[in-house]
Amino acid sequence: MSIPCRVLGCLLLLVPLGATAQADSASAARTPAAATAAAASGPRSMFRDGEDGHVDMSRWLLEHRGFLPVPIIITDPAVGNGGGVALAFFHAPHAGAAPAADGRPAKLVTPDVYGGGAMRTENGSQAYGLGASLHFDDDRWRYRGGVAKASFNLGFHTPGTLLPSTTLEYNVDGLMSFQQGFRRLGERDLYLGLAWIYMDMDIGFDVASDRDRFQPHELATRSSGLGLSLEYDSRDNPFTPSSGWLGMIEGNYYLPGIGSDTAFQSYRGHAYGYWPIGSRLVLGGRADARWANGDIPFYRLPYIDLRGIGSARYQDTRAAVLETELRWNLTRRWALIGFVGAGRTWGRHNSFSEGSSQVAKGAGVRYLIARQLGMHVGVDYAWGPEDDTFYVQVGSAWR
Repeated sequence: MSIPCRVLGCLLLLVPLGATAQADSASAARTPAAATAAAASGPRSMFRDGEDGHVDMSRWLLEHRGFLPVPIIITDPAVGNGGGVALAFFHAPHAGAAPAADGRPAKLVTPDVYGGGAMRTENGSQAYGLGASLHFDDDRWRYRGGVAKASFNLGFHTPGTLLPSTTLEYNVDGLMSFQQGFRRLGERDLYLGLAWIYMDMDIGFDVASDRDRFQPHELATRSSGLGLSLEYDSRDNPFTPSSGWLGMIEGNYYLPGIGSDTAFQSYRGHAYGYWPIGSRLVLGGRADARWANGDIPFYRLPYIDLRGIGSARYQDTRAAVLETELRWNLTRRWALIGFVGAGRTWGRHNSFSEGSSQVAKGAGVRYLIARQLGMHVGVDYAWGPEDDTFYVQVGSAWR
């Protein structure tokens, strides 16, 4: 995944939200009398939970089509410090599914989420866009997509195999679009997806002669590809999971016949697992591999995607990451997390065994901001091999 695609996903904050959620047992069991009492409580309880009295945005988001303002605080070394805001609007489904025959809580379709955002950083990078995650026909069909206009000032790090590694400063400026549709296969938690990914980016270098370091296909500006994916999702919650799995394999094929300047392929396989340990601990594990073949533009190369490591700092045609995270639920609302991960790149200039692993670690705090959605928000602080930085998180940090 290239850094423009990653920043687009973080900006929109909408694409990873589409999944099937399991209803909170208390909210699923609300009686008509309880609902009437909640409605009668009026504006005073709009941002307070009726059960524990804590700050909570569930009613605002689900019953009044409210929006969730998400501050975008950027401290990524790749683009410098900066900020922005995203507005996510939630629309609750009209009805949920019946309780499962084995007595498990009823599953509800995740609310449709749509909105947009804008961001800017101190090095002049900026982006703005719109996106949505929608569900149709009792979650048999799903749509995820977004469009953005962006200009990023970035650095490409040469491998340093024969000569010392140097950083080539460049700018990519243009339009990005990601459109994806899914169809549920039977009654299983399995989805078949089709995607169209389009990018039209002008490339400029701070030092004009740096362009001569690349082959013509590496400087291609337009890429258009069709993708096929298979996704399995048994998570109990798509925002902040406590159990279940999310696994996906996907391949995207870029061809001149559909508008791409060059022909190349990109693939990704990833799996996220969540295991409750007792009543207060949740252990998470992530395995993520990305690779690319063909005449791929240099700014679309896979890279190590870990908190604490600058975006696109370590790039090659192959990239793999292993990460684990432990969440400690101090109370029903507050939690602490710790995480550690390692990543490696290889392919063009070295083999897997010749590559070196990059390790990052950190800690964070979470608050349950919307109980009926199971959505936590919080802040992470991460240390990498060269940088340390913090991140504002809404839901899971794993995309």
